[in-house]
Amino acid sequence: QAQLVESGGGLVQAGGSLRLSCAASGIIFSQYSMGWYRQAPGKQRELVANIASGGSANYADSVKGRFTISRDNSKNTVFLQMDSLKPEDTAVYYCNANFIWPPRAYWGQGTQVTVSS
Repeated sequence: QAQLVESGGGLVQAGGSLRLSCAASGIIFSQYSMGWYRQAPGKQRELVANIASGGSANYADSVKGRFTISRDNSKNTVFLQMDSLKPEDTAVYYCNANFIWPPRAYWGQGTQVTVSS
């Protein structure tokens, strides 16, 4: 059974940094595209960044230059390094594992990130 477990969220002041981790089990991690999404109160869930099985990454415009996604296939873990955090980054951050075909997607339970001004 697939399971994604996020960690690393918390409260940080504006301009600070956090590093999120997502440990996966029950899937062949190296074959999945991994992503981080976030959902702020009253807003839809949005893509923050994703990284393909081959390592290429994409970022939302709002986080480009501040966030870095990476993966360690030997540890079945994906990371999100968040620097220069802003109050508008406050949200619950979710880890996602996505397999193209046959289509499969899994989600973590989410971790809260709060950035104070």
